[in-house]
Amino acid sequence: MRKFSLILGALTMVATTPVAAQPRGDEPVAVPRTVRQGIDFVYVDPDLSNVARRYQRPQNWLARIFRPGSGRSAPNPIFLQLADGLERYQATWGQLPQVKIPAGPALKRGSTGKRVTLLRQRLGLSASGGFDEMLFQRVSAYQRVHGLGPADGIAGKATLASLNLGSAHYSRRIAINMERAFRLPQTRTFDRYVVVDSGAAETYLFDRDRMADSMRVIVGSAKTKTPMMAVLMENAKANPYWHVPPELVRTLTAKKVKEQGLSYFDDFHYEVLSDWTGNGRVIDPKSVNWAAIASGKQKPNVLVRQLPGPWNSMGEMKFEMPNDYGIYLHDTPTKEKFAGNRWISNGCVRLEDYRRFATWVFGRMPPVTSSREQRIELPRPVPVFMTYLTVAPGGEGGVTFRPDPYGFDALAMPQMFGSSSRIASL
Repeated sequence: MRKFSLILGALTMVATTPVAAQPRGDEPVAVPRTVRQGIDFVYVDPDLSNVARRYQRPQNWLARIFRPGSGRSAPNPIFLQLADGLERYQATWGQLPQVKIPAGPALKRGSTGKRVTLLRQRLGLSASGGFDEMLFQRVSAYQRVHGLGPADGIAGKATLASLNLGSAHYSRRIAINMERAFRLPQTRTFDRYVVVDSGAAETYLFDRDRMADSMRVIVGSAKTKTPMMAVLMENAKANPYWHVPPELVRTLTAKKVKEQGLSYFDDFHYEVLSDWTGNGRVIDPKSVNWAAIASGKQKPNVLVRQLPGPWNSMGEMKFEMPNDYGIYLHDTPTKEKFAGNRWISNGCVRLEDYRRFATWVFGRMPPVTSSREQRIELPRPVPVFMTYLTVAPGGEGGVTFRPDPYGFDALAMPQMFGSSSRIASL
């Protein structure tokens, strides 16, 4: 087995703490700033925390890769794939001369001069030749590996800035993603589990440590990030309600009533319940002082919920995972949004194909016997690991870099390396 070494900062496993009191509604709550989400997970369920604690101590984790034939569990397959990718990256792009290229106009076919000569040297070509076809192909390949789309072969501002960062910067980014992947389940830990990757906006379904299926998801925006955490999925709700958070009852519902009158509730398929106890009764909206709620003079203690149906943002099924942050997976009626930017939610995860997902987690598509909300227990809880990977293994450079929409890579640099920029060669 390969030997690895890496200079790391101390890492912290964060225990969950309540961050919001009920009633709260069906909208996520931001993870506290004390949780450094560059690499830190939140372990919500004690069982998952116990599993994690066995192999997530603040030490040189690259030295802990198992030895073949030892019979011990190995790191997660994604970790091992990224480890191979780091080796390949350092053997190819990492071995090139790390010369700096001064700022200036974009370099492209036909360009000449000292900056072109430096660009050729930076990409491992002879100094002479100008911006020829060979340099064009090298620039294009660099752009594809480093996520600098479109790969047009033109060394513009973004490409030159990336080249000047140097290969050590990108090796550290791979290492950061390896740390995140190392926090995913070791082999032989669970028969089945789900990985939600908000860096790729995809979810992966693992069956005995093999990726059995995957699908696109919509995750939190840069302002409302989907957190990195481990939870247990315990049940689903078919034809779910959407419970309006109390703050939105004040700022949205009461405002709409003032503008549109009580017909707002029928027009947008809402009903009002007397309280949040779970045993509240449906009440007439006109019995509520909406003006007092809108002005802040009265607390919105009533429960406002949107009825099941094609208008409901939960879609046809919601997959519940008890946690303090209000995060869950759910269907969505707006399937067309999967074709565009998928970093747009308030933090929860919208599934591209909830029926395929439900069939996998339940073993079959569970029967739905009511048009109202119906709770369906999973045969056994399914662990869900929500991570953030900005480097994908494979490709011509060993890995392919993705954007960092949450800024977690930049946050993780000092967490893992402090002021040091050292990363050992493999």
